[in-house]
Amino acid sequence: MSPGRPSPAALRMLAGIAIALFVVIAGWMVWRRQFAAKPPLRLYGNVDIREVQLAFRQPGRVAAMKFEEGDVVEAGAPMALLDAASYRDALAAAEAAVAIARAERDKMRRGLRPQEIAQAREALNQAQAAALDSRRNFERQSSLLATGAVSQRTVDAARAANEQAAAAVKSAQAALSQATEGARAEDIEAAEGRLAAAEAARAQAATALADATLRAPSDGTVSARVREPGSMVTSQSPVYTLSLDAPIYVRAYVGEPDLGRIAPGIQVQVRTDGSSKVYHGQVGFISPRAEFTPKTVETADLRTDLVYRLRIVVRDADRALRQGMPVTIDVADSASGGQ
Repeated sequence: MSPGRPSPAALRMLAGIAIALFVVIAGWMVWRRQFAAKPPLRLYGNVDIREVQLAFRQPGRVAAMKFEEGDVVEAGAPMALLDAASYRDALAAAEAAVAIARAERDKMRRGLRPQEIAQAREALNQAQAAALDSRRNFERQSSLLATGAVSQRTVDAARAANEQAAAAVKSAQAALSQATEGARAEDIEAAEGRLAAAEAARAQAATALADATLRAPSDGTVSARVREPGSMVTSQSPVYTLSLDAPIYVRAYVGEPDLGRIAPGIQVQVRTDGSSKVYHGQVGFISPRAEFTPKTVETADLRTDLVYRLRIVVRDADRALRQGMPVTIDVADSASGGQ
């Protein structure tokens, strides 16, 4: 062995140290790649407030508009009124029709009055008495025909009178039976149907009258006043645009590389540029379909990257959040759970 050169044992020891050091460095890099904490996920988006086009369900002339643009309204508050005179008249007519139909139904249920039944019974007694007299007269005339005291013509006339009287008795008996039994079940059912139809028409008239008042469906802010008093409107013609106070959403986009770090239900913090207040919400929806980054969305990736639209529900929103306002979203807990 020449002086100054390491011995084979020393070389083997140095090689072992180098290999061990390489293994340690490689292992550390793998650990860092897989287990080291990733930077917090930050997204960008815009406030998305839902709006409602408010319209009357009935046509008519606008009598009053209660609110101006920017006014805050509560759910159920009357916002606009139609001239309701024609609807009140229609309701009054429908109520009168219900009263008539109910009276007819009740009359059929109760049947004839006792006085009318007594009158029908007396008519039967009179018919029976007349029939008895006609029969006796016919018998008398028939007995005289053999003696030649009366002609055949007289006997025939007596026979016809007797038959007519018998028919009158049967008619009077039927009238008394009908008066005693009352109306038929089918007639009563028909009267019930007419009453039900009248009541349905009254309900429609009452609904139409109620529709002459336009009420706020939810708490919100008037963003547009479309009509003025005196305007003629058709059904479904908008008169107000109302921005709803709740729910307030944030529309944001997440890049495909970070898609695995977010899932529905994850808590987020929302901040605006003009305030230090922190809003809290959670991811409510992630689109299953990829799309190209919209031009209005700020991301650190190239605009040609595919992103997924997501919707965030803000739990503690207030009126400071306005439609289209840009916001920053910090994801509190990512779906990957990296440490």
